[in-house]
Amino acid sequence: MIKIKNITTVFIAGLMVVMVGCTTINPYTEQQQTSNAAKGAGMGAVAGAIIGAMRGDRKTALKGALLGAATGGGIGYYMDVQEAKLRQRLRGTGVSISRVGNDLILNMPGNVTFRTASSDINAGFYQVLDSVAIILNEYTDTTVTVVGHTDSVGDAAYNQGLSEQRAQSVANYLRSQSVASQRFSVMGYGEQHPVASNSTEQGRAQNRRVEITLTPLNVR
Repeated sequence: MIKIKNITTVFIAGLMVVMVGCTTINPYTEQQQTSNAAKGAGMGAVAGAIIGAMRGDRKTALKGALLGAATGGGIGYYMDVQEAKLRQRLRGTGVSISRVGNDLILNMPGNVTFRTASSDINAGFYQVLDSVAIILNEYTDTTVTVVGHTDSVGDAAYNQGLSEQRAQSVANYLRSQSVASQRFSVMGYGEQHPVASNSTEQGRAQNRRVEITLTPLNVR
């Protein structure tokens, strides 16, 4: 078991990280928030300290905390900057961006991305995808998961195929803009994962979408 003095080291290390630059101002909401870099650094510090404590004395635990903080904070900052640049480029395009931990999720509504019942990308949307490709090529230490979704209108098998084709169309275009093929995972879920009710037109419009999830690589 970890000795009490090493548990104290874990606590102090985590507390030190929280105290150092733990808040920032969101440039879009103008509200104070805990920065993702600080969160990552705090989690990294605690994890590193625990590993260090299990392996040796207080000095080893503190060293592990510092290394963990550098790694966790680095990933958080890396994704913070990428998120800010994506939001700047995609503002007003109809594409929304959400953050889950260090993952960035770009939600591309079907009505602005594709022609009706087609996997052909709207000509006006290429410029949006160009902006995404620029950021993907600038920040290469992420995997890119492209997932297609549909509403529940029509045949389920048709919807499944359409969702796969639309996801593939988006991925193929990004690849054509020099985003490395090995970074991609592409799939379609058809009507299986709605985010709103399919009983209304508004809900169905939300369900027709392609999502791009950017996930930082484990090693940076």
